[in-house]
Amino acid sequence: MEEDAAPAAVSSSSGTFTPPSVSDHRDALLSGATFSHFSPIPPSLLPTDPSDPSSAPPCVLGVDEAGRGPVLGPMVYGIFFLPADISDPLLRDTHHFDDSKVLSAAVRSQLMETLCTPGSDLHESCGWATTALSARDIGANMMRPVQYNLNAQAMDATMDLIRAVYAKGVNIKEIYVDTIGPPASYQAKLQRVFPTAKVTVAKKADSLYACVSAASVCAKVTRDAALEKLFHARQVATAAANGEEAPVEEGTMEWGSGYPSDSKTSTWLRNNMHPFFGWGPECRFSWSTAKDMLEAKGNGVKVEWPADEDGETSRLTDFFASGGEEKQGSELASWFGTPASQEAF
Repeated sequence: MEEDAAPAAVSSSSGTFTPPSVSDHRDALLSGATFSHFSPIPPSLLPTDPSDPSSAPPCVLGVDEAGRGPVLGPMVYGIFFLPADISDPLLRDTHHFDDSKVLSAAVRSQLMETLCTPGSDLHESCGWATTALSARDIGANMMRPVQYNLNAQAMDATMDLIRAVYAKGVNIKEIYVDTIGPPASYQAKLQRVFPTAKVTVAKKADSLYACVSAASVCAKVTRDAALEKLFHARQVATAAANGEEAPVEEGTMEWGSGYPSDSKTSTWLRNNMHPFFGWGPECRFSWSTAKDMLEAKGNGVKVEWPADEDGETSRLTDFFASGGEEKQGSELASWFGTPASQEAF
């Protein structure tokens, strides 16, 4: 699912900003689907001559992710792009973007709200997009017979986002990516896919390049808001199952950060595991944390699946009657009269 959407200023009950990358895709999020969101492209970034893409100002684009390791919630890839000549002055000097991990939740929320507010300098000069790879899809892909691993899913999400920005007419000349593996091989692959741009893949890119810092903020705020919505939906479903009144607003997330190392997360998983179905679409079933809990003795219901029947073992002669059946007469042959023996010929 992919959608361009006008920004919408929404706040959760905790007072943090809910970006349109979550508020505009509530149904997809709660159903466990993977989805993408693209901000409107500022007119200043589009070509002055529609027939000449190079007439658009040269832009830099940064890529970063949030939520690679958690057992709960989506992994979100974010991209951020703006004219190369204003990147550091606008992002670093004016708004003090940095790696999202070193910024407080309140600062990240405020930066994202400014970015989504029409008339602000960020909104008028910059574009951004996110892809939320759902926990359900991450787990299902990793458990395929031919595994579609997390690095491959991340690479595809990155390339799809960048391709979409090119398709919208933005003149991307430099791409900066926070690495998900060995930087050299990742950079070489992206350079082959996007030969007209200079590609730089580096460790700690979210602290080295301003556009990557901004992408990390978009990804982190989107993931945090998505976690809030997923937790509230889980509360509502649990209350309904127990015949209780559903909570009206999001409260403190009892499942913590969603990381396996978080004691709140592991406690919540143990206390909210269905013995047959496990958990909802908020959980990555391919993670060892979830698999171990389901497979532990006394926790889940053990299911043994029968081996698939091999449909290639039948012989051509299996479709013909045996000698004993011939003596009793063939029903098909008798439709056309009394069967004749071979001696008749």
